[in-house]
Amino acid sequence: MSLERLSLNSATTKRWSLAEVVEGAVKAGLPAVGLWRDIVADAGLENAARTVREAGLRVSTLCRGGFLTASDDAGIAAAREDNRRAVEEAAALGAPALVVVVGGLPAGDRDLAGARERVAERIAELVPVALEHGVRLALEPLHPMYVADRAVLSTLGQALDLAAPHPVEAVGVVVDTFHVFWDPQVHEQIARAGREGRTASYQVCDFNLPIAADALLSRGVMGDGVVDFASLTRSVAAAGWTGDVEVEIFNQEVWDADGHEVLAAVSERYQQLVLPHLG
Repeated sequence: MSLERLSLNSATTKRWSLAEVVEGAVKAGLPAVGLWRDIVADAGLENAARTVREAGLRVSTLCRGGFLTASDDAGIAAAREDNRRAVEEAAALGAPALVVVVGGLPAGDRDLAGARERVAERIAELVPVALEHGVRLALEPLHPMYVADRAVLSTLGQALDLAAPHPVEAVGVVVDTFHVFWDPQVHEQIARAGREGRTASYQVCDFNLPIAADALLSRGVMGDGVVDFASLTRSVAAAGWTGDVEVEIFNQEVWDADGHEVLAAVSERYQQLVLPHLG
């Protein structure tokens, strides 16, 4: 079965350098990689772009921009500059989308509504930068357990509402199975994203139990947890998504394993659990 839409997010093989991610993807027969900014920085932006290009791969997304909830002048200025750089990096890499994790509550702050208002303001400021560089801001809602520290957006509905005032080519949303599978409205919101032309990325991994002591590390290889990939993928396909399917896993056991073995397992599970439902 075909791997022509499967993308390896570099977080899945955390110990690998950019060169190793590219080499591993090519060896496994994958056409695309999703890159995190840290390994791009380690490799150097120009070298990273050249390495991916010469390998014949595409970059599905760049991770990540965001953390836009600061309320102090210094924090606002720092986030503004970092996100401008992130958009420029995505453009240099040929990534169509910059994944944006919007940030949680600043220390001592309990005002979720106020934090969300600041996110909306910062996104509006970034839209002209995104349009200038031809990069889409892909807003990623995170599971509610991260609402205080990582993302005050918890549902696709919230992300779509935030995207709505802006051109579709500038702002979209990420459908990440780990973060949205629990939402009673997930299928309705996936369909809405399709109708509104807002789907910018489809990321897949499982939700493992028990939840790890570090909740960030509860993502797993598809089939190891509780996510219904068949129904979610059918909804994404019915909503018109024809782009890459990016596998992004944060899991210490996965990170400790041989990267090539991880890629083989990811490819096998993708073909078993995701690909048959892509249409």
